[in-house]
Amino acid sequence: MAAGLTSPLPLFHHPDYAPPLPPGHRFPMSKYALLLPALAAAGQAVDLLQPEAMPAHWLEAVHDPDYVSAVLAAQVPAAVERRIGLAVTPAVARRTQLVAGGTHGAACHALAHGWAANAAGGSHHAGPDGGAGYCVTNDLAIAANRLVMEAAVARILIVDLDVHQGDGTALIMAGRSDIITLSIHAERNFPVRKARSHLDIGLADGTGDAEYLAVLAKALDDSLRQWRPGLVMLQAGVDPHGDDRLGRLALSDAGLAARDRHVALACRAANVPLVVTLGGGYGDPAVVAARHAATLIAGWQAWCAGDMPAAARNGE
Repeated sequence: MAAGLTSPLPLFHHPDYAPPLPPGHRFPMSKYALLLPALAAAGQAVDLLQPEAMPAHWLEAVHDPDYVSAVLAAQVPAAVERRIGLAVTPAVARRTQLVAGGTHGAACHALAHGWAANAAGGSHHAGPDGGAGYCVTNDLAIAANRLVMEAAVARILIVDLDVHQGDGTALIMAGRSDIITLSIHAERNFPVRKARSHLDIGLADGTGDAEYLAVLAKALDDSLRQWRPGLVMLQAGVDPHGDDRLGRLALSDAGLAARDRHVALACRAANVPLVVTLGGGYGDPAVVAARHAATLIAGWQAWCAGDMPAAARNGE
């Protein structure tokens, strides 16, 4: 059996990651509740870790404090809720603090042990002034900023592989040299008006596995060499899949697995800890949850294999 399946995958998770949404809502919130069963069905052992809710002042460090106050009071104006795409209820407000805490906790675990994942997160459309695109607050930016401010790590590379550009993260981190943003996305997908990451690569509609993986390999290798981060934060959206309801790319299941395997091996070779957040994925929640589980397993197996002697990796 593969080393990653027998070694428990370190995963931050909370039942409140999946608050109820109105029937028929387009955002597949239940995928977060379905992730653990999907991992179990794939035979993956899990080390389940509990996130702590992120304190308000760390949310306010990257978002407008008035907006944060409105979120935590569940009193976000209707116009802003329309931009987000969902109502900010008390349960959604609690979720946003827990998810940010989960990304921060997973990053701290990765810094100590090498690799960890948050069973949600990657809310990359939320910008300095507020939320957008199903993202209430930006857990990547909140956690990264806190880690740097508390001197847990000197420089972080955020690798955003969602099909949509990480515009909110780019806006928050514009001009900084301690938190670097790399976004590889479908050029003609949401958002229509792109922000400027440190490095943006917009791909043509229908880009498939081989071209995507070649682009990723060069961009990641160049970024690791240029910026020499002490931590990589991966936004591992599965919406580049060819069957995704909101995607415009054409990656296969095998391509998504190869993508996350490559990131893990590249970080392992560079001796850089890696933290993974789920990111986007749209369609039947059970199918999307299975895709997330498969990419997590692929990355974790690759990371574990990096600790093994070459003969063991080759089955000798």
